[in-house]
Amino acid sequence: MRITLFDEPVLRRKGKRVTEFDSALRGLVREMTDTMHEADGIGIAAQQVGEAVLVCIVDVRAFQGDFAFTLDGKEPPLDLIMPMALVNPEVEKLPGPNSVMEEGCLSFPGIRGDVKRPEAVLVRYQDHDGNPHTLECDGIFARCVQHEVDHLQGILFIDRMERKTARKLEPELKKLRGETRGQTAG
Repeated sequence: MRITLFDEPVLRRKGKRVTEFDSALRGLVREMTDTMHEADGIGIAAQQVGEAVLVCIVDVRAFQGDFAFTLDGKEPPLDLIMPMALVNPEVEKLPGPNSVMEEGCLSFPGIRGDVKRPEAVLVRYQDHDGNPHTLECDGIFARCVQHEVDHLQGILFIDRMERKTARKLEPELKKLRGETRGQTAG
């Protein structure tokens, strides 16, 4: 699948709720997962592959030990649950501090910047078969989930940056915007 780039309109569209848990959804999840892994990403949202639906994938196995989590009240081995498809996710901030960390995005190749986010979150979602789950996580796992769920709402990581951080990125964003328009025009 082709990864959509900054300034393509689909990245600003809110996703539609998934109501059909069928082979088409499982195919989308599989293709998104393959696309994410081919791009060396740790997360991808449906908007990043041109689909405005509430589906995202995360795979934070590379950061094992940098976060804690429970899934439905248990802590299964990461290899059993990753990559994780989150369908119709809803995120709630858990009590605790916010943290600042540098983020990147597959739709913004080569562009990185500091983003402040809650350190820990509770996520209610369905898997690709429609089964409900509750995930509590912190650290990079929570950050990745928040970044991808933002995409599902049409919010980009540059929207979460402090104004002075985003201003420093303006030349790179302008260049990427021009490249994107050149690719989508042809």
